[in-house]
Amino acid sequence: MNRRMIFYTLGKMLMIEGLLMLLPCLIGMIYHEKESLAYLMIAILLCFIGKLMSLHKPQNKIIYAKEGFVVVAAAWIFLSIFGAIPFCLTGEIPSYVDAFFEIVSGFTTTGSSILTDVEALSHASLFWRSFSHWIGGMGILVFVVAFLPDANGSTLHILKAEMPGPIVGKLVSKITVSSQILYQLYTVLTILEVILLMLGGMPFFDSLLNSFGTAGTGGFAIKNASIAYYNSAYCDGIITFFMILFGINFNLIYFVAIKKFKAAFKSEELRWYLIIIFASAIAISFNILPLYHSIFEAFRYAIFQVGSIITTTGYVTADYGQWPLFSQTILVLLMFVGACAGSTGGGMKVSRIIIGVKSAIAEMKHMLHPHSVVSVVFEGKHLALSTLNNIHVYWVLYFLLFGLSLLFVSLQNIDFTSAFSAVATCFNNVGPGLGVVGPTGNFSSLTDLSKIVLSLDMLAGRLEIFPLLMFFSRSLWKK
Repeated sequence: MNRRMIFYTLGKMLMIEGLLMLLPCLIGMIYHEKESLAYLMIAILLCFIGKLMSLHKPQNKIIYAKEGFVVVAAAWIFLSIFGAIPFCLTGEIPSYVDAFFEIVSGFTTTGSSILTDVEALSHASLFWRSFSHWIGGMGILVFVVAFLPDANGSTLHILKAEMPGPIVGKLVSKITVSSQILYQLYTVLTILEVILLMLGGMPFFDSLLNSFGTAGTGGFAIKNASIAYYNSAYCDGIITFFMILFGINFNLIYFVAIKKFKAAFKSEELRWYLIIIFASAIAISFNILPLYHSIFEAFRYAIFQVGSIITTTGYVTADYGQWPLFSQTILVLLMFVGACAGSTGGGMKVSRIIIGVKSAIAEMKHMLHPHSVVSVVFEGKHLALSTLNNIHVYWVLYFLLFGLSLLFVSLQNIDFTSAFSAVATCFNNVGPGLGVVGPTGNFSSLTDLSKIVLSLDMLAGRLEIFPLLMFFSRSLWKK
């Protein structure tokens, strides 16, 4: 294992986190808040530690798959450990377990919160919470690869370990250029959303932070009523559009940007992603129609909640805990489906669902005709057996860890709906669940054990299980 390169890359990552933490410090200074000092102290500490770790460049800069898993898992763990400290130093979240849960929820773009009054936070901390979504949405290590001078082709293993989805590829031949293109698209779309929200009358600070949450599909609200606070059909529509947009594979968005429309819209995953969204929204609209004045109003709230849940953003404009059971069931199922591979969204991913269904159909055909050769075709390509095995193993580990987490959370003796939805929403990086952790509730009443388990679930869900499990595997560290 190339330990020196791992150490060097982690040092660069900590330095970047330190530099990024200067932004909430600046926000605090603009609003004359004493909390800015806490962010400045941690920023200096991170830059110092990161500089020491990356002081000596390793001669061997190659990163293999093993190193990729270690770098990604370690980076996200240390990112969260240090990122939680300012909340404690400012006294806004006194408990470190609560602060750790909050920042893990931010970086993993989950949006679950322990805060009962988010509006009581300083502008600096509000910015850091929402900005953590934007950092984690595309991935901090994608940023490192994009702007690390020593990055080379072997760093594809880092992207494979960090980028969501069963299949990871490059936009262009050079991995650093691919990463830069991703961040350029990410930044431009975020700025566009900020401008459009401001045109709808939303203040600049609110527009910026809500766009961070939308772009990262995170969903940390800066108002206690979430997006419902603004009571604007225009703002609802803009955020709905961008939530769905950021749930699309960025490769397809890139194709649209370079005017390769045919290559983008022939995507099988994209078609099913849009079909699931609109079919779910229409079904819910008719189910909740008695609660609203018209079908258009019902559809406005239905499409927002559907877009928010399937992209795992977690913003809310309605208390769907009061909706009929049929609508609640659809939303819970959408938590598991998730967005597209290669997007900022969480969940299982639409591509895995499609491939899983096709694998089942292919297996049944093979059982009927044992001597026939049946392959699984996705996006016009015959999938390799290794890809199918990877997906099958992912599903086994997913449900195994889900069940284990549910057992730990149930030790708190809360109702089953709350326990199940808490694990589902954290593992799938969604945000609000049902019951105690529903859209009008939060995670503050859970025990420290439950919060730690759910924090690990959020990390495992964002990193798609394998990197985190391998990081704690003894075999990985054997020479």
